[in-house]
Amino acid sequence: DVVHARSRAPAWSAWMGARLARVPFVTTFHGIYNARSPLKRFYNSIMAKGDVVIANSEFTREHILSHYAVDPEKVTAIPRGADLEIFDPAKVSQADAQAMRGAWHVAAHESRCVVIAPARLTRWKGQLVLIEAVRLIEQRRPGTLKVIIAGDAQGRVSYLQELQAAIDGAGLREVVALVGHVDTMAAAFAASDVAVFPVTEAEAFGRGAVEAQAMGVPVIASNLGGFTETVVDGETGLLVAPGVAPALAAALEHLIDLGEPGRREMGDRARQRARRLYATSALQSATLAVYRRLLEGASPKPRAAAQAF
Repeated sequence: DVVHARSRAPAWSAWMGARLARVPFVTTFHGIYNARSPLKRFYNSIMAKGDVVIANSEFTREHILSHYAVDPEKVTAIPRGADLEIFDPAKVSQADAQAMRGAWHVAAHESRCVVIAPARLTRWKGQLVLIEAVRLIEQRRPGTLKVIIAGDAQGRVSYLQELQAAIDGAGLREVVALVGHVDTMAAAFAASDVAVFPVTEAEAFGRGAVEAQAMGVPVIASNLGGFTETVVDGETGLLVAPGVAPALAAALEHLIDLGEPGRREMGDRARQRARRLYATSALQSATLAVYRRLLEGASPKPRAAAQAF
């Protein structure tokens, strides 16, 4: 009854099939695609041909409207969700959280603020910016942080070596740890006090920040892209200038100074908002509502991501 394409290559044949079958065609932009060449822009353009075009954030929606010839009435924002059956503090045992800390060589009753930076190891994810921010903090107030950089290098051996060299060169071997890929991110967030996403380029959505907040962990993120929608500055986390280590250091120090009670309060606000706006079930309901309106012959009106449910 409805054809829904979620990536570009199959979207071309799906679009033709939908037109031949005379059924509605829906697309979803999961990111802001590279459009540096005319050929690439043409390849991407199929995603703007939907009878309804779903964007994974308001940031992505604005990108679509500014880069493609599409009726704004056809573009609606439905954010990506977090699986709240997994990312629920009540579903992670204290033993699992402590086991994760043990794997990181963090004491069960660690006095330092434990910060996790979960992302694949690539330069634009900002791991080097984080290392420099931690160096600045350690100069001013040593012994206040333990930082876990969690992510797969995905074959980027030289970058992994660069990160380790930066850690060693700053004298942070006992402060910053590269722990590789983590399978159980819910337990990793439960073992952390703060989650950091110091990207230097915009992410269309940034699901990791939503998952961290769903676990009741306050977030520090770059003031870019989808983070400006998923993180409420000063309420559920902090937004900082991208690529500016002193700004990131100041945000980290602010959360250190809040202490455990203050971070818990911020994390509680983050958890409540994440559960209200980003539950996978709500995303599914919003998408089904798009289908229903198309089948009933009405084009959905564009809505802000936070109002999509």
